[in-house]
Amino acid sequence: MLSYRHAFHAGNHADILKHSTLSLLLQHLRQKDKPFVYMDTHAGAGLYDLGSDWAQKTGEAQQGIARIWTEQAAWPSLHAYFQSIAALQSDPGTARYYPGSPAIAGQLLRPQDALLLCELHRHEFQCLRHNMGQDKRVALHQRDGFEALGALLPPTPKRGLVLIDPPYEQRSDYQAVSRSLHKALQRWATGQYMVWYPCLAKQRDASQTLLTALQNLPCRSLLRVELTVREQAPELGMHGSGLAIINAPWQLDKQLEAILPRLCQTLKVTDAATWRVEWLRQAS
Repeated sequence: MLSYRHAFHAGNHADILKHSTLSLLLQHLRQKDKPFVYMDTHAGAGLYDLGSDWAQKTGEAQQGIARIWTEQAAWPSLHAYFQSIAALQSDPGTARYYPGSPAIAGQLLRPQDALLLCELHRHEFQCLRHNMGQDKRVALHQRDGFEALGALLPPTPKRGLVLIDPPYEQRSDYQAVSRSLHKALQRWATGQYMVWYPCLAKQRDASQTLLTALQNLPCRSLLRVELTVREQAPELGMHGSGLAIINAPWQLDKQLEAILPRLCQTLKVTDAATWRVEWLRQAS
């Protein structure tokens, strides 16, 4: 099944958690002069028009990026995240265009760094090529991102970050995440990996099953980060999302602990909103 289109959800609360954390991880990698590689297994279109019919249909960006865009000065630790968005606007005072993970990485990577972007969906790949294909640092692959983890790792240079961000349309995606990560860690144990997952209604939520599987992987450390904006529904709906970060850099947990309480307060839909930063496995 390849029906998922991120344009309906661009700029929502899940994107803010994912992309603000991504910007922090990329900044950590930039602290050394040595080049690094960013890999995105489910890259999507790379850039989204929040004025499009698709985005307007759900209005999720109004409950997400629109709530914090006018408060940029109050979020100094997210300066790079905001700058990566601002760089894509024709009108500097607006946030009409929202970058997907590839475009954020494209803004934050340096000339010596590289991007490996995978997308299987034909139309999304065509959009990705249009949005990112002119960048000489970018290698585009129209292929299954889970399969690409085994085929393209370890990268050259052997330093960098992989974002695994499937749509979870099918329950098998959860098993594919842990299975492909196991293979990836055998090939590239020192790489950083960030897995995004949804927090769904009670009858559909499989986040804890995924986290348990990830805890069984042969990795040195595993950091869990979650942000919910409302209570969990009984049958349908996504009330939040989470990130599982393997080989997280030093002090990332402290950075997130400083950011998430206010993000939770700003993005909440009801008072049942919550946040979490915890080590499921911590390197000694």
